[in-house]
Amino acid sequence: MREHHQKDSAKYTHVCHEFAPVYDSRSQVLILGSLPSAKSRENHFYYGHPQNRFWRLLALLYKTPVPETTEEKRAMLLKNRIALWDVIASCDIIGSSDSSIRNVTAADLGQILNAAPIQLILANGTAAFKLYQKYCQEQTGREAVLCPSTSPANAAFTLEKLKAAWGRHLPLA
Repeated sequence: MREHHQKDSAKYTHVCHEFAPVYDSRSQVLILGSLPSAKSRENHFYYGHPQNRFWRLLALLYKTPVPETTEEKRAMLLKNRIALWDVIASCDIIGSSDSSIRNVTAADLGQILNAAPIQLILANGTAAFKLYQKYCQEQTGREAVLCPSTSPANAAFTLEKLKAAWGRHLPLA
């Protein structure tokens, strides 16, 4: 048993969140993921895996072209008063598996909440939601709303179902 545990722990990597949150003084909605995927960490920006539907979903909801570059993505978020970050500042993880996350250090969400008039916090998926509840909710004094994950692993939710679920919460103007 001990040998098996050592073998498992060898797969863990300590990951530190290495890119800044996206927000400005007009941001009203904060969308939180758990931790950037390996592909996102490689690209140095959020939702970098081509199969993740986050950017396609926002483009659909806000009736804009799907942003391609980091600058286009950042501009789309800020234009729609959306802040984007993750719950975790650092942790141990196997690959991009949210279920393997351990030894969590939470992100300091105060830097966004103190600088912007955030009216709504949305969690992108169950992992982000549960991690927020466990590590951040007491500090922020705010509840988050669970939205279905935009990850390709959440195949039960088509893009249309995601649009309906997220559209109930996001202010679309």
